[in-house]
Amino acid sequence: MDNDVSAGSGITTVVGRLALGITLLAFGLGHTGVIDGVSAADAVSIAQYVGGIALFVAGLMAFRERDSVGGTAFSALGALWFTWAVSADNQVSANAAGLFLLLFALVALSLALAGGDQLGQGAYGLFFVALLLMAIANFADSDGLAKAGGWFAVAAGAVAWYAATAALAHWPTALPRRAAGRGVTATG
Repeated sequence: MDNDVSAGSGITTVVGRLALGITLLAFGLGHTGVIDGVSAADAVSIAQYVGGIALFVAGLMAFRERDSVGGTAFSALGALWFTWAVSADNQVSANAAGLFLLLFALVALSLALAGGDQLGQGAYGLFFVALLLMAIANFADSDGLAKAGGWFAVAAGAVAWYAATAALAHWPTALPRRAAGRGVTATG
């Protein structure tokens, strides 16, 4: 494996990924129902302070360090987490909640397609799937889809957490690339 820690290894990126990972784990586990008595509503404080404020500040610091990918990701997601958290007590229709999640999913999709390192793209891609499933669950009133979305959010949180920890611990952060294909050998 490649031990590429140059992309996204700055302390701002580590802090941003830790904040995102913790928020996604809390949000996702709340939706899965796997822990008795814990729901997505229990993730509101984490989403507001860690996912909202800390992530937004990490985004601003990333912009200051001229990291446009991290700055865009962390500030956009921080604003969205903060919005989700402060509006959690508002009574909105299932369709309005689904629309918010769908718009949130489009941001995650943009981040996944924007480039950057493989772990970042993986976390944002999994987060996109989670939000898409949760949006459809709201539109269709499906607890099963919401739980499936929760598991994708847990996976996204685990990837974001690993990316941050790997940068700090100098663990591998990139998948190895194969050569051209079977039977192809490099000539020296």
